[in-house]
Amino acid sequence: MSIYFWIVIFYLVLLMSISIWKSRAIKNQDDFMVAGRKVPTYKLVGTLLCTWLGSGTLLAGAGLAARIGISELWLAAGAWIGIIIIFFLAGRVRRIAQYTVPDILELRYNKYARILGTIVIVIAYTTIVGYQFRGGGFVLNLIAGIPEWQGVLLTAAFIIFFTAFAGMMSIVSVDIINGAVITLAIIIAVPLILIHLGGVEYVTDELDSRLFDPLGGHNWIWVMGVFFPTFLLLLGESNMYQKFYSAKNEKSAKNAVIIWVIGTVIIETAIASLAILAFSHFNALDPSGILHLAVEDSERVILHTARYATEVGIPLAGGLLLICASVAIITSTGNSFLLTPSTNLTRDIYQRFINPTASEKKIILFQRIMILLLGIVAWLLLTQFRTILDMAFTAYTMIGAGLTPALLAAFLWKRVTTAGGVASIATGMGVTLFITIVNSIRPEPLIAFDYIVLPAAGLSIFVLITVSLLTPPDPKDKWAKFYESDPS
Repeated sequence: MSIYFWIVIFYLVLLMSISIWKSRAIKNQDDFMVAGRKVPTYKLVGTLLCTWLGSGTLLAGAGLAARIGISELWLAAGAWIGIIIIFFLAGRVRRIAQYTVPDILELRYNKYARILGTIVIVIAYTTIVGYQFRGGGFVLNLIAGIPEWQGVLLTAAFIIFFTAFAGMMSIVSVDIINGAVITLAIIIAVPLILIHLGGVEYVTDELDSRLFDPLGGHNWIWVMGVFFPTFLLLLGESNMYQKFYSAKNEKSAKNAVIIWVIGTVIIETAIASLAILAFSHFNALDPSGILHLAVEDSERVILHTARYATEVGIPLAGGLLLICASVAIITSTGNSFLLTPSTNLTRDIYQRFINPTASEKKIILFQRIMILLLGIVAWLLLTQFRTILDMAFTAYTMIGAGLTPALLAAFLWKRVTTAGGVASIATGMGVTLFITIVNSIRPEPLIAFDYIVLPAAGLSIFVLITVSLLTPPDPKDKWAKFYESDPS
């Protein structure tokens, strides 16, 4: 086994040890679901950053950048704008102090909104967890020659057991380490590879100029198709809301958002740059050998760069750091996106409808069982998509069209009605599922995955507005708490 394998094993053992240690502090559902609501700003920044920078960025986003260039950043830019908007909502979200997004949906609408919201989150988030498993399979295949399917199973086992030990308590504790590793690895790698290749002159003289076309040869409809999935996902991202509930106060939540957006812009831009430089160089350096990456393998370009770092001017230590960063990205996102739907099923279904008087011990046990079952479902979902990018667009659209319009309306539009909110969630979820199922059974997709957000979100917003205007306004006590001023 290579040194890459052993450094990854060491890193995973370190993370698991922290999780086991933190599990000793779990006394109740507040500790397990929202880390006791006492997470300081620096830990909140780390966990928000690590959760967002998942395999969607490391694999799907980097692969897209390698193929089409900087126009891939339209996919990332949707999230950047979303984070800026979230800055103005973070304080109010923390003030409401719930556990889940469906808590908010029932508070503003009704129990049917809670149920539909839970279904949306479970479908979308298990899909996202699934491609974290696939990313782990890629890593283990590359560094140890383990067959990908076995690597997927090993990754799934680690993420499931890590999450089940201490929930949010372990996630926020290790994500400060993960965040530091990710930031350091990416920031070091880009200038090193650029210097090795010849600096700015290499970029201007050797690379295809189309890689620097802001539209990448596409039109503005395509831009909207890749911008809005991440934009709408970010605004409805349940992990983010759950972590705001974990903050020790409103100020911590808002301060964390400021640092989060800066870190996200820097790291996602650096990952895209690294992908473009490495992909072109590997294929020019070794057109038919081990270093070559076919277009269909472009999603592995960052992992490939880490494994063969010395070929592009990055010292071995830098390659090891980059592979650890890849592991950090995959595991931290997998943990968070597995915790959230398990929290929803526990809080929004079991505790709300099945066993309202359940003891704290039973609640935590039930959630741990849900983590295991959802992990298995996420693994099964891997067979339904050709690429990680397809999985990402489907999951993003499920949240962005099924959840975000009704969720934002709760905070931003007093005139939205219960009927409008429920109808919007059902429409967004239904349209996304319909297109995804039809695409899976047709030889050619009904609508390409990078366009499905347009009809799904468009219809969801149309239904939200139309039904709300056609039905009587909700009483003030339904919406007043969402507009209360900061008591401080």
